[in-house]
Amino acid sequence: MQPTATVLVYSDDSNTREQVRLATGRRPAPDVPVVEFLECATPAAVLKELDRGGIDVCVLDGEAVPMGGMGLCRQIKDEVFDCPPVLLLIGRPQDAWLATWSRAESAVTLPVEPVEFAAALASLLREKKALNA
Repeated sequence: MQPTATVLVYSDDSNTREQVRLATGRRPAPDVPVVEFLECATPAAVLKELDRGGIDVCVLDGEAVPMGGMGLCRQIKDEVFDCPPVLLLIGRPQDAWLATWSRAESAVTLPVEPVEFAAALASLLREKKALNA
């Protein structure tokens, strides 16, 4: 049985969640596990799933409504013990400083560009694997 990685995707927009799934495919790179997605459309759902555990990486939409991924990222970094790494989807490259403020490990711009996104996600999965080895 192949190892899997659980990626939580938060966005109120189902199209954004679909872009993330399509950009990732079964796995973002040959040297990382097959990805299983856990989709959340509300901040409350994200917090519930993080409390449950087993999340390897979070992908948060910085443009989500009513709570953007940047604010949610900062909150989970403060409140969730051993918080998984976060890949933030930002509206403009100029918003990278906000991603830093939110304490996200990585950020890519919307709309999702598949090669850039897959590379960023694979990098976070490798880092997570190295920490757990």
